[in-house]
Amino acid sequence: MKRFLILFSLFIGVLLISCDDKPDLADSGILSFSKDTLTFDTVFTTIGSATARILVYNKDAKPVTIDNLRLAGGRESSFRINVDGSTNEDHSFGPLTLRGKDSMYVFVEVKVDPLEQNSPVLIRDSLVLSSSEGNTKMVLEAFGQDMEVLRAVTVMSDTVLDSTLPYLVYGDLVVDSAATLRLAPGTHLYFHHNSNLMVFGNLKAEGTQEQPVLLRGDRMDRIGFVTPVPYNLVAGQWGGVYLMNPQGNHLLSHVNISSGYVGVYYINQDKQHKPFLEIRNSRIHNFLFYNLVAINGDMVVSNSAITNSGGYTVYLNGGKHDFYHCTIANYFSNSSAQSVSRDKAPAFMMMALARSFPMETNIVNSVIAGSAQNELSIASRFSELYKASVTSSYVKRTKALELPQFSRIRWSAPNDTVFASTREDLEDELYFSFLPDSVSPVRGLADPEIAQRYPTDLRGRSRLADGAPDAGAYEWAD
Repeated sequence: MKRFLILFSLFIGVLLISCDDKPDLADSGILSFSKDTLTFDTVFTTIGSATARILVYNKDAKPVTIDNLRLAGGRESSFRINVDGSTNEDHSFGPLTLRGKDSMYVFVEVKVDPLEQNSPVLIRDSLVLSSSEGNTKMVLEAFGQDMEVLRAVTVMSDTVLDSTLPYLVYGDLVVDSAATLRLAPGTHLYFHHNSNLMVFGNLKAEGTQEQPVLLRGDRMDRIGFVTPVPYNLVAGQWGGVYLMNPQGNHLLSHVNISSGYVGVYYINQDKQHKPFLEIRNSRIHNFLFYNLVAINGDMVVSNSAITNSGGYTVYLNGGKHDFYHCTIANYFSNSSAQSVSRDKAPAFMMMALARSFPMETNIVNSVIAGSAQNELSIASRFSELYKASVTSSYVKRTKALELPQFSRIRWSAPNDTVFASTREDLEDELYFSFLPDSVSPVRGLADPEIAQRYPTDLRGRSRLADGAPDAGAYEWAD
């Protein structure tokens, strides 16, 4: 199968870990650091962090001698420093001369030895600058996390991965055709760049509301914009989940998948069989290409949010596909974390091709929205004969589809405010929220009889408390 692997160069420059390099200290004399604390995000043990950059400033007009610049922990420290291009085992440098009104780079990284613990552990040290004026310190801290490395592993028999430790996946994690991989509640899989979960057997990912299963990229640090951006907010950090068993029976329950190339690519090339996939109570968010692709396989998706992609958010081609209380929305271009904009593809595409299995699509109590003018499309030679039922749902289109398959539809209006937030701006501490706005047209839109089958929303809140359930994966809450 054709793999969606590309060389994707996102940004050029030095990676920052917690904040920018503008001085944020009170005046502490002639010499100062660019920040008082450098905090690394979670660091997997034995793997090491990205490199952070800080600056030492000389605020005087005259040259200043730095007698010593060192890590307080010396050789025993988990941190490493590079001062003006130099390193040594003692992590101690000097004397150094810093010209007037000048600055000097210090590069910092951390590598944590195995901790023999399941939960993260705070690692601390300090960077000490000594001169004739005395000592100036900057705190260094990181959270170390033990993990289990899966390096090009093929699962040959039924296997359970649990939540004892997170898993760091290098290369592809492959499930053989004779095997079922089960992901227990709370299991976390972190995929290195271009790594994939390739399932030729069966996948059963069974999280809970309190302990969802997590699949995401392994970069825990941040990209150094003016306001540093967590890598997990940037699409294309890893590959995706590929389900390729023609007789597969897959389940994704309470699973959060984010920020790769393709979320779930569910494909069958065997015309003699049809696989089955159920997705419930799950989030598939922020993918460079597609979030959910289903080709020649049956599928039921319920109480799930499938949001933000560079191309189709949901693409269907062959098979029977049911969506109940789902939010399908694409505002990918409304994020400053993306280096590309979404293409012109609609969020929801039904593609009936002659070479595929017969299609049937049912969409009930759902929301299809986004930043494009038309977010739902049927590509069929005879659209009026397409086997579908779309009811009690909100659909973003500039013009309603006058087709018999659509009933009780709230077609979009120009001034609709559907969601609480359709933008991401970390400087303003704003991130996407696909909860209904207080004036959202999706409020009270759902068919109450169908809503009875899904009494709680994706957050675990009651959908029935006010007697007027909302369309989509989320119920509005005051």
